[in-house]
Amino acid sequence: MIRVQTEDFDPGSELERVRGSCAGRAGAVVSFVGLVRDLNEGETISEMTLEHYPGMTEKALADIEQEARRRWELTDALIIHRVGPLAPNERIVFVAAASPHREAAFRACEYLIDTLKTRAPFWKKETTPGGARWVKGD
Repeated sequence: MIRVQTEDFDPGSELERVRGSCAGRAGAVVSFVGLVRDLNEGETISEMTLEHYPGMTEKALADIEQEARRRWELTDALIIHRVGPLAPNERIVFVAAASPHREAAFRACEYLIDTLKTRAPFWKKETTPGGARWVKGD
């Protein structure tokens, strides 16, 4: 499942949803929560704005999720990515992978976050004391 949203999310609730969806078939659930930095490249960040291409972004995330499901035996997978203006230390991204085995869950979770960072069409703009600047992919 994938979601692109402006609202915050509760990682504990999301983990419970993933765990519950597996009905005892998962032996491991691995997750990652990404946060907005308050400092980048030596500058203080007061806000980050994330833009995306509606429709294209969701398709890219769904493709990434499906690829993870092809590579590893997963009982569930979840990607949540926020868009819009965000303050430092706010949650920006959540990924989770559930599998009968921990190795597959760890590898799939890592794949989900690493791949979305390079293949999903998101653009980040940071607001610093020196003005706004677009962030290069990381």
